[in-house]
Amino acid sequence: MLQVNKLGIILYKTDNSFESEGVLNPAVIKVGDAIHLFYRAVAKGNFSTIGYCQLSAPTVVQSRGEAPVLFPQAAYEIQGLEDPRIVEIDGTYYLTYTAYDGINALGALATSTDLVHWEKHGVIVPEITYEEFRHLIESEGTMQKKYIRFNDYQRSHEKQDRKILLWDKNLVFFPRKINNKYCFLHRIKPDIQIVVFVDKLEDLTIDFWRDYFLNFDKYVVLAPRYDHEVSYIGSGCPPIETAEGWLIIYHGVHDTVKGYVYSACAALLDLKNPQKEIARLPYALFFPEKQWELKGEVNNVCFPTGALLENDTLYIYYGAADERIAVASVSLKELLRELALNKSVLGL
Repeated sequence: MLQVNKLGIILYKTDNSFESEGVLNPAVIKVGDAIHLFYRAVAKGNFSTIGYCQLSAPTVVQSRGEAPVLFPQAAYEIQGLEDPRIVEIDGTYYLTYTAYDGINALGALATSTDLVHWEKHGVIVPEITYEEFRHLIESEGTMQKKYIRFNDYQRSHEKQDRKILLWDKNLVFFPRKINNKYCFLHRIKPDIQIVVFVDKLEDLTIDFWRDYFLNFDKYVVLAPRYDHEVSYIGSGCPPIETAEGWLIIYHGVHDTVKGYVYSACAALLDLKNPQKEIARLPYALFFPEKQWELKGEVNNVCFPTGALLENDTLYIYYGAADERIAVASVSLKELLRELALNKSVLGL
């Protein structure tokens, strides 16, 4: 078994109104010697914005903003900006987040060249209704039944004055183009899907998504397999490029008598063809066990969203019980070695 070191909490909620209920699920990126952390800040009423702090070392907070750096400015995100992730591609920073309007939760994008001034690009995942989604995947047989079961609850939220859309969260870009094209992960329960080889983001039209859903089974990159992730999974940290493949740190969920338990998990995708799974840990990389992971706004949660590689040490930043931000570390070499012992059948 791997040795994972839990380094503890690095960020707590404060009395500032924008983060008085919780801080969680951070995006992390290092530029020069500075480590930038963009995190979900929750105010009363489950209203989320993006807060910011800077680290001088992987677990040392050097400075912290007194106000959110990104906040709702349009109807599609009026109830909040949640769970950011960040990558840098060709000199531009891509910060993805879940835009929540009080009913619909959809992946959105903001970009920057300096991490200070941001341009919002709106929702970039499909904006389709549950019925449209079901119609497009109806030829998938068993797959259709699975997706209907996990997403059917949305219909009960139907309101006469609001269109209910299929939830599509956990939008995470690969940190470089592959074959000069964009690739990203996203999540429609219960699996993780992938969009590969998009020339430009403007190509993500309704026609693109219709064709995508007509061939939906081709784009499911990871599906629940083991007991610790049997309920559903979701993308976590941005993929980490290694010589052995793209390292994917994601969250896996299983149901218990005490409710859902969220754990950090690990898998490996092919470098040239990230639709291909190479390996996966058959056990959770780490799971809730500390008091600050077991009790909070949502109990039993380790939700990884950011990673930083320093020499052989991989630091994983995660939301702990939906209330605080913590860090765990693991040897990258040992993690890759363990993954090599657990090759996926489809990856052989």
